[in-house]
Amino acid sequence: MDLVLVARWLHVLGATVLLGTGAGIAFFMMMAVRTRRPDLIAHVAGTVAVADALFTATAVVAQPLTGAWLAHLVGWRLTEGWIALSLGLYVLTGVCWLPVVWIQLQLRDLARAAAARGEGLPSRFDRLYRLWFALGVPAFTAVLAIIWLMLARPAITTPWS
Repeated sequence: MDLVLVARWLHVLGATVLLGTGAGIAFFMMMAVRTRRPDLIAHVAGTVAVADALFTATAVVAQPLTGAWLAHLVGWRLTEGWIALSLGLYVLTGVCWLPVVWIQLQLRDLARAAAARGEGLPSRFDRLYRLWFALGVPAFTAVLAIIWLMLARPAITTPWS
């Protein structure tokens, strides 16, 4: 068995899950919010929370593990410029993603409450949604940059490389 191939496959699979789940969650949340229907938004936000727990969280844990394993097998130092930059972007993604998960749950709860009362969405929903979107932009951009760095492995000089 070629362990390098297995490690690469697992690492690429994790990156694909992060990118695909993130894009899917963003798309479905944006489409649901556009309807302004609290019942629909509550349902989609609940489903998105489950998807984040099942897929995104699993990939978030697996990525550094498979990345470190792959680097060890291939002989890359984790302090190499492109790897260090990838790790920094990964931390940035996490800093953005953690509040996004909390916000999704808040959006779900606000939409459920509005649906139960037969009312429209409160202004707090819109403020949280804008924050959710604003945090998603750098997180998604960072994931795209990390994938590019994984593929291109550019020579980046750092003080520690």
